[in-house]
Amino acid sequence: MIRGRTGFGLLLALLALIFAALIALGIWQVHRLHWKEALIARVDARVTAPPSPAPGPAQWRDINAKRAEYRHVRVTGRYRSGSDTLVQAATDLGSGFWVLTPFESRRGFTVLVNRGFVPDRKAVTTPGGQRTITGLLRITEPGGGFLRSNHPGEDRWYSRDVAAIARTRGLGTVAPYFIDADKGQDDASGPVGGLTVIRFPNNHLVYAITWFGLALMTLAGTALLIRERFRPQKD
Repeated sequence: MIRGRTGFGLLLALLALIFAALIALGIWQVHRLHWKEALIARVDARVTAPPSPAPGPAQWRDINAKRAEYRHVRVTGRYRSGSDTLVQAATDLGSGFWVLTPFESRRGFTVLVNRGFVPDRKAVTTPGGQRTITGLLRITEPGGGFLRSNHPGEDRWYSRDVAAIARTRGLGTVAPYFIDADKGQDDASGPVGGLTVIRFPNNHLVYAITWFGLALMTLAGTALLIRERFRPQKD
């Protein structure tokens, strides 16, 4: 039994504050749900679209995740041999390495191409001759991965950090992105492409229902408390 008008009023104020906070959290999750659904739709449209020319230097300043990631692109040119970089990878095919090779576009710029997955550090040959590569535009990954930092001096890589790889291999200016090659872009015995994982967890509806449910429980509890407080007392 809560005694005193002041104490009861403070308790109601606290419950009102909790109710408002829970409603705000639910509304925030609804906004997040709409944002996530729009993101998924945008990425799906990019991935399934016919490949467009890979962005050249004039467009590099506009490259970011929101505007360009997972865009289906193509580029024609030649691989630069002797400059492969193996980056730690975990895929549906098991653990191994991504093979990143600089690709010299006939439009006059260099871009790193993730040719695909290999299971070990076996010798990787670089395809010769001119070819056209299609794949998904990916944003550079500075800072390392697998909870480990890249060690360029030891040639140990845990993320696809375009700028660091370019410096280490002496590639000069390269595109600020890399391309995940589509399946079948390499030689039959070469790296396996087309393994890009595109997965966006979307639990915002569940979270919203949880917050709104807790808000209703708080409201119901408050109503019971008020009823109890003002129930006529028996002698």
